[in-house]
Amino acid sequence: MQKTLRAFSVFLVMLAFMAATTAVSAQSRNGLPDFTQLVEDNANSVVNISTTSKVNRQASPFGGGQMEQLPEFFRDFFEDRFRGNPMPPGQEKQSMGSGFIVSSDGYILTNNHVVEGADEIIVRLNDRRELEAEIVGADARSDIAVLKVEGEDLPAAKIGNSSELAVGEWVFAIGSPFGFDYTVTSGIVSAKGRSLPRDNYIPFIQTDVAINPGNSGGPLFNMDGEVIGVNSQIYTRSGGFMGVSFAIPMDVAMDVFEQLKKTGSVTRGWLGVMIQEVNRDLAETFGLERPYGALVADVVPDSPAAEAGLQSGDVILEFNGEEITRSSDLPPKVGQADVGSEAELTVMRDKERRTVTFEVAKLPEDDQQVAQQPDADTGNRLGLRVKELPEQLAREWELDGGVLVTEVGRGPARQAGIRRNDVIRKIGNQGVTSVSEFQEVIENIPTGQPVAVTLIRQGTPRIVAIRIPE
Repeated sequence: MQKTLRAFSVFLVMLAFMAATTAVSAQSRNGLPDFTQLVEDNANSVVNISTTSKVNRQASPFGGGQMEQLPEFFRDFFEDRFRGNPMPPGQEKQSMGSGFIVSSDGYILTNNHVVEGADEIIVRLNDRRELEAEIVGADARSDIAVLKVEGEDLPAAKIGNSSELAVGEWVFAIGSPFGFDYTVTSGIVSAKGRSLPRDNYIPFIQTDVAINPGNSGGPLFNMDGEVIGVNSQIYTRSGGFMGVSFAIPMDVAMDVFEQLKKTGSVTRGWLGVMIQEVNRDLAETFGLERPYGALVADVVPDSPAAEAGLQSGDVILEFNGEEITRSSDLPPKVGQADVGSEAELTVMRDKERRTVTFEVAKLPEDDQQVAQQPDADTGNRLGLRVKELPEQLAREWELDGGVLVTEVGRGPARQAGIRRNDVIRKIGNQGVTSVSEFQEVIENIPTGQPVAVTLIRQGTPRIVAIRIPE
């Protein structure tokens, strides 16, 4: 009898455990988002965009909407691989992309690179109608284009507020990767405010939503069915999705949309500084309690920054009361400021906070005048990038010359132990007081022989030996 009771008790315990496990599994399943209704409600606002253009030069077999979806710093890999199989001039090139309807009267948002150079643009709706589209306006800097088709009561997307988006939030995309119309992919927001090379004015949303060539220009939705981003770029080494995708925030996209719709062009604010990141060592040097802000490496002559008295070595901590956490935070804030308005900067100079006001100017069309990020000279023989020594750092360390190391790549400098933020003062027996002088000196370094490099690291002099291989 006792054995029977014990066996029955064991059975009850096992039954309870199985029930609890089943309940946990059910809760886990229920905790995952269901996109079924969201896709059904929002797919009609998404469009497929195909373009045709005449090829006036030899081109890669990748269409513009596919190759251009890759960030510029990854395109060379693919172009080099296919340069041996180009398209002959005179042929028509077709490309594809995605977009979405912004208003019921036929305005559509997509990427600039999807329609750039197109002679014909065809928009295909979810009900399989095909409409010819015209470009209302396009902006290369934001990679946004506005199209217009003839139509009434078209299914417009709900526009959300990207500033309210949180890292870790579920999002999903609808687009035409590789021409597969109305493909749905999902994931989470991986990061916000990402800055990419040559895209300083866009604080990208990074996600792990699967985005591939053909998704360009398509919408990124939140779980309320609102568009909070325009899918624009991918980070890839293979040409396909690798878990890192970037979308233009909808707040930025809609500002560009309104300007393009109204005037056909986009106006942005301009300060006129070359900036760089503040690391831990520089923060200590400038009297900051932690690394943040945008370090002014140089000031563009005759710019608003120059007129306001900004100096090399200033650290911009706030723009109109908003903290600049990373240097990449500054360009978008300046760019969205109204041209002609007065803006206020909080700046750290000589370990003291001060306020600087300036009048926001219009961003020049010529990128060479913008100079938002330093185009430092590159000493390829050493594998270094250097820039002029900031005045404040020179005063702090009582230096009368030298160049500041901003990047150490593969090469003799890395092998010798040279680091970022080292100040190079002498190479061999020759002093270095400017970037041009540095470049001239390294061009004359003999190969195969060790050369002494005198540098300052965190205020302390040291000498390292560098050897350029034969």
